[in-house]
Amino acid sequence: MASTSTSSSSSGEEETSNGRYLIVWPRRGPLIDVLRFLIWNDGPLITSFIESSDNMSGLNGGDHRWIIVISIIIRRILSFIGKPLERMGFFIEFFLNLLSENGNILGLVYNIVRGRVVFPQRDSETFISTIGHLDGRIDLYKGDFTEKTGVSSDSGIEIGTRVLMDLCMMASKLAYENAKVVRNIVVHHWKMHFVDFYNGWNDFQKERSTQVFILCDKPKDASLILISFRGTEPFDADDWSTDFDYSWYEIPRLGKVHMGFLEALGLGNRTNVVTFQEYLQIGVHSSKHMHSDSPDSAENSCDGAEHPSSGATTSNSHSYLKHEKCIPQEITAYYAVRSKLRSLLKEHKNAKFVVTGHSLGGALAILFPTVLLLHKEEEIMQRLLGVYTFGQPRIGDRQLVRYMEAHVNYPVPRYFRVVYCNDLVPRLPYDDKTFLYKHFGVCLYYNSFYIEQKVEEEPNRNYFGPEFLIPGYLTAVWELIRSLIMGQIYGPEYKEGWLSILLRVVGLALPGISAHSPTNYVNSIRLGREQT
Repeated sequence: MASTSTSSSSSGEEETSNGRYLIVWPRRGPLIDVLRFLIWNDGPLITSFIESSDNMSGLNGGDHRWIIVISIIIRRILSFIGKPLERMGFFIEFFLNLLSENGNILGLVYNIVRGRVVFPQRDSETFISTIGHLDGRIDLYKGDFTEKTGVSSDSGIEIGTRVLMDLCMMASKLAYENAKVVRNIVVHHWKMHFVDFYNGWNDFQKERSTQVFILCDKPKDASLILISFRGTEPFDADDWSTDFDYSWYEIPRLGKVHMGFLEALGLGNRTNVVTFQEYLQIGVHSSKHMHSDSPDSAENSCDGAEHPSSGATTSNSHSYLKHEKCIPQEITAYYAVRSKLRSLLKEHKNAKFVVTGHSLGGALAILFPTVLLLHKEEEIMQRLLGVYTFGQPRIGDRQLVRYMEAHVNYPVPRYFRVVYCNDLVPRLPYDDKTFLYKHFGVCLYYNSFYIEQKVEEEPNRNYFGPEFLIPGYLTAVWELIRSLIMGQIYGPEYKEGWLSILLRVVGLALPGISAHSPTNYVNSIRLGREQT
């Protein structure tokens, strides 16, 4: 099918040569057409939901059409419950902070009687996210990792050590918090240097929905720069919809890349597909011709071009992308972080950088150096220490795998993908010959007993394997029982609160959801042991 979008490009040939794409639109047709497509495999019925740069070769295969249908149905449901879910999350976060600010339920009752209730203030140093309440640990691990890793504590920034892995996981968890909380924990608890916090613009969602922060281990002559992307927020339907999205954009010579993750980094907008090609092609030249990535230089040189944050439509976005100086770097996660990283690497001559994230943040963490490679940022990439992701979804196809393996895992591995047990998110998007998504990197897989295995791919790679159904539910029961006695077995640091236990109960219905909790990843790193 030729593209039906009038805003994508004036020429179908130009689209194909510059970058093929496939977009799954979940709400462009009646749901009955999706169900009819599932039952009768009537190809034309699905074309209202699929936009493609070519003839969608292979998309209507009978063995795989249910994947398209499940994706569309889940995303329609998420779209329908998006606002109620957001309101529920707002209330739950407020209530959790109300309890914590007043000393839990008894303290709240006591303060109500006295008329001295402390009301939480959003975006304050004391307002903690739902993820933060789910796992309240904020300090880095102070125990001895030596017997688990064979490295001494003074080599903590070496790639592959549990000291670094623990820092990355805690930073990935911290990325869910607001800027003031992040700064407070980095400076006062970790005794490190807080650099900056960004709210990156997503032009498809029309909001600043990509959060990322940067720290250094020291303010002067730093050895380590860490970049941490925020992951999927529990009550954000757009985040979950991105995880279940199967849309891709093909970058010539690089491969097919998940379109939603490119949008999250601020590198395009599917309603105007040509923007992906323009952003990415501009970046190739930017490393050679742009002398400054600073927001001021970008903003002052756009000659009146409209800015996305000022309400510009996607059709107008084409105008400010036409000139490389007009990239809105100050509001997109990729360009803002790249700009700051350049200046930090110049300031700290001996520093290397590591990128990390949990869930959706993990996808952005590995996509960030992928685009740096695409943009020929050799000097920056020479300073890459490594990438650690936790519960990360797939980001691209086999061609992308080959490209990245050659650049980040040769001659030594620098990309480590940590997966806990039955976590659903690393099994997304579906890995099959229809949608082509593949994982890469060194997979550190932890089972429910925190035993670590280095594997090419986690077991049950697509989650829906029938042979894993009963073991999955049995594991969920075991995880619930274990959560009640973690404090007694491993010490008070590992005691799980009522919110975490409640999530384990939810996991009895869908084990992959509770397994995605950051609690499991912190425990895996700190309690994990290699398989003998």
